[in-house]
Amino acid sequence: MSKIKLQFTLFSAFYSPLIATMAGGFLRDEGLEYEWSVSPPGVPAVVSISNGTAHVVQSAPSQAFNSIAKGESNYPLHFAQVNEMDGFFISGREADAAFSWDKLEGASVVMFGGGQPNAMFRYACHRAGIDYDKIIAITPGGADDIDRAFRAGEGQYVQQQGPYPQQLEADGVGNIVAQVGPLIGPCAFSSLAASREWLDTDMARAFTRAYANARQYLNATPASEIAAAEQSYFPEISPSALQQCISSYQQLGCWTPHVEITKPAFEIILDVFEYTGSISERYPYERVCAAPPSF
Repeated sequence: MSKIKLQFTLFSAFYSPLIATMAGGFLRDEGLEYEWSVSPPGVPAVVSISNGTAHVVQSAPSQAFNSIAKGESNYPLHFAQVNEMDGFFISGREADAAFSWDKLEGASVVMFGGGQPNAMFRYACHRAGIDYDKIIAITPGGADDIDRAFRAGEGQYVQQQGPYPQQLEADGVGNIVAQVGPLIGPCAFSSLAASREWLDTDMARAFTRAYANARQYLNATPASEIAAAEQSYFPEISPSALQQCISSYQQLGCWTPHVEITKPAFEIILDVFEYTGSISERYPYERVCAAPPSF
């Protein structure tokens, strides 16, 4: 069997479309062995494409904006969607069935301090009609740092991807009060990226067949079965929390069955980064995205 090397920027159940290609046996069915890794904190996974240590990385189309702005030309292309919605949750210390986003003004929120998670959160606040600058931001670092800080008593609210917030609930530490995704709607949130050269290989076509089957599986299979298949990848997460996380993402609709990154979804990401001032021009779809390898 050929071996494909995969790398994640962040590892969470939110990226189940890629995890399921491994856990569900879809790569094996296409004659592919695999190894996977997570990029070091602060290092974009796309770096592993340029240095040859990965074939495919979990990334985001917005990652290409930096390369284009620097005048680079041979950066990885984003050829498949992973999530078509923002997958972050907002949790509070107490359950709050009457939560509204204006409660974040004047409150302390443990959150990501930069990058796409922060840009999307800022845009969600804009869409909710609240002033982001009135939030007391606590930014301790990455996902694990954020979780530790909230568990240690920092912040009234916390911004996290699943299954962190579901585990907070299971441990009696926090309660999910909102999701960011519905405020923004479908968008090119996260993606798979690879080199131009790799996209024209038999391995790329075999991988894409496996990935397309995994996306169908995620939409047709009960959350309990998916969670059981993925449990070994999340040893510190309880089975019930993982199942609840996967069920929430199925209901959110972020794992739409199609593989390609659509142009309308890409335009929303441009809206987000234009709003936050992270880009000074709207980059053409073709400079960032490629069609999935034919399969």
